[in-house]
Amino acid sequence: MSGTLRLVVALGLLVLVAAAVGRAAGVRQERDVLVVTARAVVQIGVVGLVLGLVLRTPVLAPAYLLLALGAASWTAARRLRPLRAWPVTAAAIGAGAGTASAVVVGVGALPLHVLQVLPFTAQLIGGSMTAATLAGRRMLDEVDGGWDAVEGWLALGATPHQAVTGAGRLAAARALVPALDQTRTVGIVTLPGAFVGLLLGGASPLEAARVQLLVLVGLLAAETIAAVVTTRGIGRRLRTRPVCAGG
Repeated sequence: MSGTLRLVVALGLLVLVAAAVGRAAGVRQERDVLVVTARAVVQIGVVGLVLGLVLRTPVLAPAYLLLALGAASWTAARRLRPLRAWPVTAAAIGAGAGTASAVVVGVGALPLHVLQVLPFTAQLIGGSMTAATLAGRRMLDEVDGGWDAVEGWLALGATPHQAVTGAGRLAAARALVPALDQTRTVGIVTLPGAFVGLLLGGASPLEAARVQLLVLVGLLAAETIAAVVTTRGIGRRLRTRPVCAGG
């Protein structure tokens, strides 16, 4: 059996397991499992072709990262409806990924080469998107659930931004729990993807560990910035109770 055929069989069995367990538990996510898996196969194939082109033509790297930023911002903003949050999520994700990437490249921890900078920055964009989504959703839920307290602050003369500041801080802190837990348990509970990928690619364990540390702590910095910028941006835009916001 060829490697490609083994991959197809493994993917098919994994999809069947996910769908069967979900169906047995009444989760009703069989269709979603099939759709997202099919999308993942197509998207990974397209990304592989695009990255191959970008790596051969480094001048295209900024365009690729801008496209990734746009897609991440739009995806996060969809979860924050009915608030028009795309400018907020774009600023948050861009600030998080851009700052962390600039620090790592600026001190020379990664060489200024598209082969290193592109995947590193793309991973930071993905992590920042998750943090922005979590922080934004949790802030809207906190404000909605605690609207009486918000109205109380407003009655005392606070500005709308001041009235929701506490909810924003709590939402940002909760949104960072996954990143903190991942960093706290690295090497003990999980072996992260970058580490495993480098080992499979033939890198030494020490080299793999060095890159993985850059990714983990870079993600922690990027996601912290993204969560804070998101909650503060939402705080400045909220004017009414965010009932039934996004989903």
